[in-house]
Amino acid sequence: MQKLKVKGKNILSGEIKISGSKNATLPILAASILCDKKIELKRVPLVKDVVTMCHLLKYMGSNIKINSQNKNILINNKNKKFKNIAPYSFVKTMRAGIIVLGSLLARFGKAKVSLPGGCAIGTRPVDIHLFGLKKLGAKIKIKNGYIFAEAKKGLTGAHIKFPSISVGATENVIIAASLANGTTYLKNCACEPEIKNLTDFLNKMGANISWLGKREIKIIGCKKFKQVSHQVMFDRIEAGTFIIAGALIGKKLKISGIQTRFLNTEIKILRKMGVKMKISKDYIIILHSHKIKPINIKTEPYPGFPTDLQAQMIVLMTKAKGKSLIKENIFENRFMHVPELNRMGAKINTSGNFSYIEGPQNLNGAEVMATDLRASVSLVLAGLIANNQTIINRVYHLDRGYEDLEKKLRQCNAKISRIS
Repeated sequence: MQKLKVKGKNILSGEIKISGSKNATLPILAASILCDKKIELKRVPLVKDVVTMCHLLKYMGSNIKINSQNKNILINNKNKKFKNIAPYSFVKTMRAGIIVLGSLLARFGKAKVSLPGGCAIGTRPVDIHLFGLKKLGAKIKIKNGYIFAEAKKGLTGAHIKFPSISVGATENVIIAASLANGTTYLKNCACEPEIKNLTDFLNKMGANISWLGKREIKIIGCKKFKQVSHQVMFDRIEAGTFIIAGALIGKKLKISGIQTRFLNTEIKILRKMGVKMKISKDYIIILHSHKIKPINIKTEPYPGFPTDLQAQMIVLMTKAKGKSLIKENIFENRFMHVPELNRMGAKINTSGNFSYIEGPQNLNGAEVMATDLRASVSLVLAGLIANNQTIINRVYHLDRGYEDLEKKLRQCNAKISRIS
């Protein structure tokens, strides 16, 4: 099993170009099932989750061509023998697999989708997905680890207010409602930029989706879709990860290929912590961070601070002079990286959904174990600032969501390599 070896204390400088968003690509790939015309996706990150989703679509009947050099994917769903089944073997490692449920149900009137897997960071129930699809007229039952959904006469538009904010459920229902009969109104939606990237894609394809407010969407169902070419937005979480890396041990580190208007919360928090940055509309240069200040923050749905940057932020807090606090409001089991950071010399205590970080602490290299996607990259960041050498086990978690991580860091003077 592969590991990462990181030698700490090397100043990061140069430029890191951010890849396309994994969290935008996955629902767009799922939504492509709605269309039987040619689809071109540009700036696709070829990370493990995206490749798994492509394999799932191929299994179901999609003709997919991946250009790994140009980061483009060509999709054709004309196959008349398209399967409406998403087996456990594909969905077990990829939470987003459930998002094919809405598109299969809308196009074929029937779907059998395995209950999802992904990172072990809480239960993340599918109840809200099923709640929304039932409101559109689907009949649903769960049996033997699979969701069986049916809408013999097609889906019908409805007024739906989500009981709580859910990114995946919002995406699933938007996709399904795009091909439903009549008009759907959604309230209490997630409003992440990745969801707006999805609605942009669907509208280019012929859907009729409009945002009525921050968390309200109107969808007029359409009958068929047209050929489309679409560019995936930048990966906000990858950008935030590398910005934090620059705050930890960077000097004139440029993060490019981004839209800083989608990073306002992160930028505001980092500036409060004393991180010196030059901000443009499509890049950030981290100048230096000599004295990091403690801060109290909480994770929230967008536009709040993202849960997917919580682990990375905790590493930065270990350098702050004083006590910091993070409250995790999204997932109930997302501090599994804390014991590993403490093994490296951090002083972090957790209680329920709170983490208390005492700094500044000098971290020391150790052999550690990744437990999920974002936890794995937090250990990489810790390794970059630690004395001596850090070995990170279970890096397959990292490969699910970060494209060319080692290459990008090595280009900026990091000493990081993959070993067996």
